[in-house]
Amino acid sequence: MLVREVMTSPVVTVRRTDLVRRAIRLLHGHDITAAPVVDEAGRVIGIVSELDLLRGEFDPDPRAHARPVHGSAEPPPSTVGEVMTGKVITVTENTDVTTAIELMVGQRVKSLPVIRGDALVGIVSRRDLMALLARPDSMLRDDVLAALREQYPRYPGDGVSVQDGIAELAGPADDVADVIARTVPGIVRVTRRSAP
Repeated sequence: MLVREVMTSPVVTVRRTDLVRRAIRLLHGHDITAAPVVDEAGRVIGIVSELDLLRGEFDPDPRAHARPVHGSAEPPPSTVGEVMTGKVITVTENTDVTTAIELMVGQRVKSLPVIRGDALVGIVSRRDLMALLARPDSMLRDDVLAALREQYPRYPGDGVSVQDGIAELAGPADDVADVIARTVPGIVRVTRRSAP
């Protein structure tokens, strides 16, 4: 599966000069965990996450401590540019989803901006990938069958079953049918069962 099949587009973005509180409201309002930071031309120059935005926003609550505690003398960061991560890991639309997952795990990030040249075209997050895996098997089966029938108009309805995201196709090995089934978003593996 390719990133373009799972990415979210259009992308919610912020600017370096946006106020932290505006960015907090934007992420919260769109129920997202991060947003790319773009320049005037729309090029990605950073990314800001919920964790970045929480930095410096709270002082210790005196009720939680036995001794008096004092808040920070420093004012909290006011702009996205003060808290954003400047080194951004990106992928392209044609990046394999497995590569994107490896980057997320290896770099410990939740979201990857998707670029085409210099242009931001989407974002892929762990939540996007989880949504694919959460699709019901019955929906996946219908999608596999529809995809197969584009190539094989008379593909039998009983020739496809899906259990836990694993598509099982009936009949002898057919590399083309296997590839078609594997490209359906949410299908994690394709197996074969022999005809009775």
